[in-house]
Amino acid sequence: MAKLTVEIVTPEKRILSVQADEAIVPGAKGLFGVRPGHTPFLSLMDAGTLTLKGEGGHTDTYFVAGGFVEVTNDKVLVLADVAEPVSGIDVEGARRRLGESMERLRGLSSDDARFAVEQAAVRRETARIAASAR
Repeated sequence: MAKLTVEIVTPEKRILSVQADEAIVPGAKGLFGVRPGHTPFLSLMDAGTLTLKGEGGHTDTYFVAGGFVEVTNDKVLVLADVAEPVSGIDVEGARRRLGESMERLRGLSSDDARFAVEQAAVRRETARIAASAR
């Protein structure tokens, strides 16, 4: 059976380069799956869980946030602002950051430039917490 090459890259480093049977990606418009032979496309990513399925039903999960995913017929390139194995998520730290961002949001009006930054932080930390619960 053909395999996908999946690479996860952040601005700091290459996180992962593996072979997988399928990748399920948190796209900006919702989850989508990619298998070998997929039609090429480019998509924005949302904060969420990237799931890689391999032989024998083995799965690996990563939290990703922001950035793009490029799909070719045999490769998935994830260019993420943030990426980490779900198993390494600091849930208490994510809850603390979520609370801090929510508190800062309370003091901002929606026309303040910092409002969108804090909203994005709330979405990211909420998705990080949800990913850790899987």
